[in-house]
Amino acid sequence: MKRFILFCSILLLLVSSQTWAGDYIIGDGDSLNVAVWGVAELSAQVVVRPDGKITLPAVGDVVASGLTPEQLGQQIAQVLSDYVKNPVVTVTVVGITNNRIYIAGSGVPPRVLNLNGRTSLFKMLCGIDGIVNADLQRATLLREGKKIPVDMEKLFNAGDITKDVTLKAGDIIFLPSNELNKVYVVGAVTAPQAIKYRVGLRILDVILESGGFTKFANTSAVLILRKKANGKDRERIKVNMDDLMKDGQLKENIELQRGDYVLVRESMF
Repeated sequence: MKRFILFCSILLLLVSSQTWAGDYIIGDGDSLNVAVWGVAELSAQVVVRPDGKITLPAVGDVVASGLTPEQLGQQIAQVLSDYVKNPVVTVTVVGITNNRIYIAGSGVPPRVLNLNGRTSLFKMLCGIDGIVNADLQRATLLREGKKIPVDMEKLFNAGDITKDVTLKAGDIIFLPSNELNKVYVVGAVTAPQAIKYRVGLRILDVILESGGFTKFANTSAVLILRKKANGKDRERIKVNMDDLMKDGQLKENIELQRGDYVLVRESMF
């Protein structure tokens, strides 16, 4: 029975070591178990200090942050080789604090989340309350100050899992509000509304999604109000929907931009 318990303990240690050994990068605040095979007095359990270092018997201060457990073990073994013949050092991460990701942007409340093992971006997005208020077309993932190319709109809303990525500690997910990602249809349409912008959205699309024109609509003089480059003034783009719907002049089916207002005025007659 004792042999069985010992076997299970060794197996658990190996699995734990393998879990955190991989590509995990040690960070400040992490708890480490440093074991020197056959030399118990040189083994210790330590916490990585804010300066990124740990202190070990016969070794002194050693930089731990930024290294994998395997790299740290090799570094410690090199120092101990002056005192121990062919030292075998195993570093196991027993407690981690260097596993946080950061969520910011006006689309969802800002928060700091802990990664529990390997987590993908898709799984993380599924767990964020209020994600429907975020503009995933303009969302970004930052890693070590660099933008990671990922299309969150296709990943989350279109279910394209090929766009998924594995998150890493320190990642920043920026989720802006979708308030700027709408097209507004007002005036003489059946159901005036704000419609979520998508690439390739055209004026006929939003008219149809708004239930079409009312019988009082002036379909020959529909206006698109669009912000100019200065961000303050708006230009007025006149669209003759009669030419489009009756005569098939596709040039009138103008592609819309984020923040456009489509104004359907009523006819005077």
